[in-house]
Amino acid sequence: MSELIQSLECWIDYRDHLLASGQTIGFVATMGALHEGHLELISRARAETDCVVVSVFVNPTQFDDPEDLERYPKSLDDDQRLAATAGANVVFAPTSGLLYPDNYSFQVAEMDFSSNLEGEHRPGHFEGVLTVVMKLLNLIKPTRAYFGEKDYQQLKLIEGMARAFFLDVEIIPVAIVRESDGLALSSRNVHLSEEGRKKAPEFHRSLVQTTTTEEVRRDLEGKGFTVEYVEEIGHRRLGAVVLENIRLIDNVPI
Repeated sequence: MSELIQSLECWIDYRDHLLASGQTIGFVATMGALHEGHLELISRARAETDCVVVSVFVNPTQFDDPEDLERYPKSLDDDQRLAATAGANVVFAPTSGLLYPDNYSFQVAEMDFSSNLEGEHRPGHFEGVLTVVMKLLNLIKPTRAYFGEKDYQQLKLIEGMARAFFLDVEIIPVAIVRESDGLALSSRNVHLSEEGRKKAPEFHRSLVQTTTTEEVRRDLEGKGFTVEYVEEIGHRRLGAVVLENIRLIDNVPI
């Protein structure tokens, strides 16, 4: 079983011992409700570092919808067990009060890319993400931190933040893990009805079509999705849709 640490003092003592002994730290930041996508990140960290730390923290500052925050699944015991099976040494699960002693008075903001795509549809989202990731990276002091490509815009912003603030960490991208029918794994998928779960893979199938983004949008709308965006950035096509009031995001290389 992974060791559960919930206080800053205990973690700092543990961390300082690791660093003093020359061990490398692999870090996976999560909001819990772990699934195979998270486990792939942990397994990758296990293969490349001496000690793997998984944070479990449902970050309130990145939710623009209080109801979405309220219904986000929380299962610390299950998360600790699953993290251990993938090779995590430590599960770090602080409270909001510990991570935000300033009551979110200080924030990290990016002034360009973060206002598009997810940022356009979720005001304040990336300020919350970047702020909590900055806090966690400063606390954990990992050698490498692993982030999934499903949240592609988030990944790019975290990479940019690490460069801009000269953070002494290597940000490692990890490919999207999908169900056999193509649906990207997400903690939100459990909220879909049986019918919705059968329809959800059409999102990925539409994105990979070699057609224009506008044709993909029309195809998805015709299949019953509410489309927030389908756009191409660099060599990626990114999309966000709503199905049964559940928001799904995905991206594919082009």
